[in-house]
Amino acid sequence: MSGTDETPQTEAEKLGGAGPTDTRPTGTRTSAPEPEPEAPSRTHSMLREIASGNALAGVLAVVLAIAVGSLMIALTDERVRDTASYVFARPGDFFTATWDAVWGAYTALFRGAVYNDRVDDFATQIRPLTDTLKFAGPLIAAGLGVGLAFRAGLFNIGGRGQMLLAGAAAGWVAFAFDLPMVIHLPLAILAGSLAGALWAGIAGVLKARTGAHEVIVTIMLNYVGFYLVFFMLSRQGLLQAPGSGNPKSSPAKESAILPDILGERFNLHLGFVLALVAVAYVWWLLNRATLGYRIRAVGENPSAARAAGIDVGRTYIVVMLIAGALVGLAGTNQVLGTVTSGVTVDLDAGIGFDAITVALLGRSRPLGILAAGLLFGAFKAGGFAMQASEGIPVDIVLVVQSLIVLFIAAPPLVRAIFRLPAKEAK
Repeated sequence: MSGTDETPQTEAEKLGGAGPTDTRPTGTRTSAPEPEPEAPSRTHSMLREIASGNALAGVLAVVLAIAVGSLMIALTDERVRDTASYVFARPGDFFTATWDAVWGAYTALFRGAVYNDRVDDFATQIRPLTDTLKFAGPLIAAGLGVGLAFRAGLFNIGGRGQMLLAGAAAGWVAFAFDLPMVIHLPLAILAGSLAGALWAGIAGVLKARTGAHEVIVTIMLNYVGFYLVFFMLSRQGLLQAPGSGNPKSSPAKESAILPDILGERFNLHLGFVLALVAVAYVWWLLNRATLGYRIRAVGENPSAARAAGIDVGRTYIVVMLIAGALVGLAGTNQVLGTVTSGVTVDLDAGIGFDAITVALLGRSRPLGILAAGLLFGAFKAGGFAMQASEGIPVDIVLVVQSLIVLFIAAPPLVRAIFRLPAKEAK
């Protein structure tokens, strides 16, 4: 045994192999790192954002409603039912009759709502479009009132009562005073909007002070408003026209009538312009004003908004006042739209409830409500033409509108049918 300490060699070192740190089997190669997945392209990301967004789902809800409406049009057509009795013998007759019924109905709807190509006069050809805009005016204004409340987390379904009180106030100013138009018309519009604001403000105050649910309150206020206006229209000296036994007021004086925009040949009047002004105001309010920030914050999370120093109760009151004024503008539009009109208990014409659909379809966004109001205005204008020229029941249009609400209320169903991606959580 020598005096020199030698480090004992491992078996691998004796055989000329690698040191103890190299444990790889002989002949093994180092594998390359797996490539990272490529980031989606900008175009792909944009398309996915569109496909998962609410706007496309709303459009597809309309498409689905029209498709189901087409089925109902076919089922109500007499020729389709006749050809269905021998569909297996001559299927071509059945499909031709079905196509003719559906195509005829929707082309008639288009001719009655947008452009009538069956006449030679250009003014008469575009008159359906002006009718659509006329019907859309109050729908847009009332839809803005409902949509603004939605943005604050409130469900304003008291449109009928607000329109009735607004129409009664505007109509009374319109026939009770003799004033120049520059004073009379703005005064009547202001009176109507103020009445609608105060009527909706009742629900806002009760919500803020007592916690009363605005749905119950606004429903009850609809009934109260209806019978209150009916009472005033049934009593001489209040709203009832002198010498009349019917529940109707005197017509508005010409100085308080909304003037025509394109002349007497068309029914389009200043009410549509006022609706556009209301769209611009609500857009500015929600996107540029401090109050709009508070409204959106309260709508997203009232508790967090309260913790941030926002007076939630006061915001509820202000929102309902503004919403009522917007819905009141729709009621004013109905009363002051024509010289022969007056205040009646039917002046809302279902607009108070249609406004809920418009607000839902427009996703409570001002521009979306504008587009939805135009669509429903087209339904109203074209539905009568569809019934007159094709014999299709006008109730089919109401069915289509109801189906739109149904599909909008069930976005997962729409996404499943069209295989749309779900919106990614941020």
